[in-house]
Amino acid sequence: MTPPAAPLQISLAAHFAGQIPARLGVAVSGGSDSLALLHLLHDWQRTGGPTVAAVTVDHGLRATSAQEAADVGQICARLGIPHDILHWQGWDGTGNLPDQARRARYTLLSDWARARDLKDITIGHTQDDLAETFLMRLARGAGVDGLAAMRPHWTQAGVTFHRPLLEVARDTLRDHLRALGQTWIDDPTNDDTAYLRPRARQVLAALASLGLDAATLADVARTLSEARTALDHSTQTAARALMRVQAGDILIAQTGFNDLPEEIARRLMQAALHWLGGGDYPPRGAALAALIQAARAGQGMTLNGCLLLPVKNGQLRLTREYAAVRDLRTPATALWDHRWRATGPASPDVEIAPLGPNGLCACPDWRLSGLPHASALATPGLWQGETLIAAPLMGHPNGWALTLTPDRDNLLTPLLSH
Repeated sequence: MTPPAAPLQISLAAHFAGQIPARLGVAVSGGSDSLALLHLLHDWQRTGGPTVAAVTVDHGLRATSAQEAADVGQICARLGIPHDILHWQGWDGTGNLPDQARRARYTLLSDWARARDLKDITIGHTQDDLAETFLMRLARGAGVDGLAAMRPHWTQAGVTFHRPLLEVARDTLRDHLRALGQTWIDDPTNDDTAYLRPRARQVLAALASLGLDAATLADVARTLSEARTALDHSTQTAARALMRVQAGDILIAQTGFNDLPEEIARRLMQAALHWLGGGDYPPRGAALAALIQAARAGQGMTLNGCLLLPVKNGQLRLTREYAAVRDLRTPATALWDHRWRATGPASPDVEIAPLGPNGLCACPDWRLSGLPHASALATPGLWQGETLIAAPLMGHPNGWALTLTPDRDNLLTPLLSH
């Protein structure tokens, strides 16, 4: 290890705060940030740190991408680090390319890690990325959540992703690579102002003369992270006090909900909708504000494939909208509507589908479940063709059970994962 690397190694180890994995994956694009992370992890491995495995995602969007991925492989071979190349060919030329590529990248990385029994992957995001992201989100009018600093780690599909270099400047990492005699790839899209991030980099350079450099904006983002943590805590407290789950529906005590500050009510409703309806992004803006207003007034409304029912017995009820799941059928062995799992007799032709009107007709005592009609319609049952064979949530299990999946049985999960 060269002496200038010592502070970087300290920063790297400090990220894991005494919980150092035995094995670490590292995503390496060939750019300066990820290559520096690769070398730092290699040095750490040689001095007793985690065993390292590297991976490169080739998005196939540039003619040179395959060669760049191969070049990373050669660097890894020289360092004695195993390296894999993953390929993405999913872009059809429409939509938001950076967003689609990012989603695909993390899906591929998660799959790669699980296939190799890796539970942790490191990503080379830096202080500069943090500041650039702050400016990009500021331009979109983001609130506290959007402007708060990137999380240093998060879990996706059972794999924990780490950003151990968020407090390190890109230039510091490049100086380290120069000291090692290691070159890196400069992706031409980093200078393509058709994309927002290169424009944010230009603005960041211009703002430096005003004292608004990457370090300053990163500090602001970290301060907002502390504010986000405080809001999350208050929202979790409110959720525990006001919300409960009944057969997959969410019941909310209306009086307590009406007493909540607007921001906490917004977060609570966002989390509830995400828990019920799934999707990558919860609703925001005017639609969410209208739902909160309806809830405060004790009125009904539909949003995001969910139905808010008018207040009854002092409780608001959020349920799945039947129209959103009416045509949703999955094999009994698969997850239904992102959260329901069935267990029962081995029957290859059995499917999970909503009860709907026909299913309720086959359950004449469905009202004993305590669910209103709108909720009961969207409740899952077990079907063979058009014949209902089991409705566990309606008291007709017939050897079957329906349960919320482990990662959906906690209503607080979406409050912790945005």
